[in-house]
Amino acid sequence: MSGNGSVLAPPSVSEAPPPVNMSHSPFTNLDPPTFTRAAQVRVGATLVLFLFAACSNLALLSSVWCGRGRRLSSHLRPLMLSLVSADLLMTFVVMPLDAVWNVTVQWYGGDALCKLLCFLKLFAMHASAFILVVISLDRQHAILHPLDALSAHHRNRCMLLLAWTMSLLLAAPQLFIFRTIRVDSVNFTQCVSHGSFSHHWQETVYNMFHFITLYVVPLLMMSCCYSRILLHINQQHLQHKAGESHLRRSGTDIIPKARMKTLKMTVVIVVSFVVCWTPYYLLGIWYWFQPDMLSVTPEYIHHALFVFGNLNTCCDPIIYGFYTPSFRADLAACCHRSRSHTSPHSLDRLSGRQGPHSGEQEVHPAVNTQAATD
Repeated sequence: MSGNGSVLAPPSVSEAPPPVNMSHSPFTNLDPPTFTRAAQVRVGATLVLFLFAACSNLALLSSVWCGRGRRLSSHLRPLMLSLVSADLLMTFVVMPLDAVWNVTVQWYGGDALCKLLCFLKLFAMHASAFILVVISLDRQHAILHPLDALSAHHRNRCMLLLAWTMSLLLAAPQLFIFRTIRVDSVNFTQCVSHGSFSHHWQETVYNMFHFITLYVVPLLMMSCCYSRILLHINQQHLQHKAGESHLRRSGTDIIPKARMKTLKMTVVIVVSFVVCWTPYYLLGIWYWFQPDMLSVTPEYIHHALFVFGNLNTCCDPIIYGFYTPSFRADLAACCHRSRSHTSPHSLDRLSGRQGPHSGEQEVHPAVNTQAATD
């Protein structure tokens, strides 16, 4: 974020937040930050990602909620709905807030909006990470205990409720830590956390705590889940290879294809989360322990890494679409209907069809025979 001193976001050199007590501070002659060229590029890139993430995630939500995505198994569908909901929260809260805040440089929203939006930002980031953990736990149980599918729906509902509740509780301190501060000498107002901690080490501990809950713990849990899955697949493969020497079997022969396909999809989703957010978190750690790094690190690096982290919100619908024919069929049907409405011969084509959904069947005739993904 631009100059907000927020968790995980090191402010750029030209956007350092003002201290709380200006009368006892050496920065009484502080020059207000400006909308730099690097910040302008960041805003432009964020707006492009916002448009793509909004359209793709809304399309995914529509497919899973009321389209062909309803054919997902009953315990997997709530997981995908929660994941796309978290991505939409990131899209419609974090991205617009970041773009507008970089443009205005200072804060014009008042104290209540300052607290609320900083809370929603951290809530969305926690929810996105925790739901990936829930999906990983679900895949681990599905592979290691394939006969225990009856309790999966109830178990996933409990884990999702816990994930959203933990996100809410962990983000709640933002409502008390952030506030608007005005520097009358330069007519500058900012939404910051400065002044909420009596010592710098306390703020560092607070930031490190959220770094652990946002990144370290989810990463460790997801790594543990998929490591156990890979170990189980390898053991099963060795057992089948020893017992059936006349046949050559692979890991995908041991696990049903639908379940293996879902496993591959979730692995790629987790990998995209790690790849997109790791540089941003590492930069945050560097900033917390060595604040002077801002004077030696180019400003555009801070902006680029945050934009790269937001790219993760766009990856999930792309990955889901790559592994799920139902989503691609819904998109194809939507495009087909759009072309039909704009074409002058659409009525002639529609008159030769027997059902209102026959257009979707023409585009993907095999969709009706698709098995539900486990």
